[in-house]
Amino acid sequence: MKVLTVVGARPQFIKAAVVSAALKKRGIKEVMVHTGQHYDFNMSALFFKELGIRKARYNLGIGAMSRKIMINRMRAKIEEIIRIEKPVCMLVYGDTNSTLAGALAAGKFHLPVAHVEAGLRSYNKKMPEELNRIETDKISELLFCPTGTAVKNLGKEGIKKGVKLTGDVMYDAIVRFLPVAQSRSIILRQLALKKNNYILVTLHRAENTDNEIRLTSIFRALFKLAEYKKIILPLHPRTKKCLLAFGLLEEASKHIQLVEPVGYLDNLLLMKNASIVCTDSGGMQKEAYLLKVRCLTLREETEWEETVKAGWNVIAGADAKRILKEGLSRKKTGRHPELYGDGHASLKIAEILKEKYS
Repeated sequence: MKVLTVVGARPQFIKAAVVSAALKKRGIKEVMVHTGQHYDFNMSALFFKELGIRKARYNLGIGAMSRKIMINRMRAKIEEIIRIEKPVCMLVYGDTNSTLAGALAAGKFHLPVAHVEAGLRSYNKKMPEELNRIETDKISELLFCPTGTAVKNLGKEGIKKGVKLTGDVMYDAIVRFLPVAQSRSIILRQLALKKNNYILVTLHRAENTDNEIRLTSIFRALFKLAEYKKIILPLHPRTKKCLLAFGLLEEASKHIQLVEPVGYLDNLLLMKNASIVCTDSGGMQKEAYLLKVRCLTLREETEWEETVKAGWNVIAGADAKRILKEGLSRKKTGRHPELYGDGHASLKIAEILKEKYS
């Protein structure tokens, strides 16, 4: 039994690390395709290295272009690989251009698609990620949902066949890699940080970085926050480029400790010890919850609405006043229900795949 896995971005490398291990444990052969969507070493190769992911058999090197062109080029290359490898199914993750390209390529050959992290919805179709996840879910034969909310979202769209509530593989990753991060990472010492004495910020979505009004508003709030607490910002290449273009980079470097993008282990430790995480990343909202750290989401909506209902996540968008207010708030978080399964989602996924396609 052979599975073809398509990955291309940081969150997918993390998910693949635990699922690939589970596939191997169940005797399933996996051929991995790296599309190259994240081509920077700190955004790609470093993750493969530190998470112990075997080097992808195919690296397409396709990145830094418009969404439509990127998906079409990836799709054509993946179709060639399907012809060569002849897998029994295609495994895709999340909501990137790589995800949809893999699903579309599989569709041409009537190759079954299994979608890890199916059913997530932000209900904002201006986000390319929302379009990617909706189209991928329509194509998929197996839909591995991380939460009951995701199952309900699919049900509203009439998708019920092949839907499996597995829990979240990111929980598996934290269970596996947090002890490794705590024993190996020296990032706190390098940056002279102590628990709860800093705010961790990540910002990379085009809706924020490419919009001068939104980006300026967010950073004005961060500059104010920095008067009260140290701010650490691992700087995404896109964010750096836009800060420079909008004349904000020099001021940002005065108020905020800007660092190069960090690996998964360092990022886990930075999140775990922060007083609050401010982010526009979907995955980090959930990771912050799993690590029991308050989160401030720099978007107008979230796929992880259960973290908001539980009181651990606040949607602030680009509203400078709200960012400042919530960033300085000392309100206590409420109870911490188990929202994302039992930490064995990857094994459940491997078992379902083996039962279905072996």
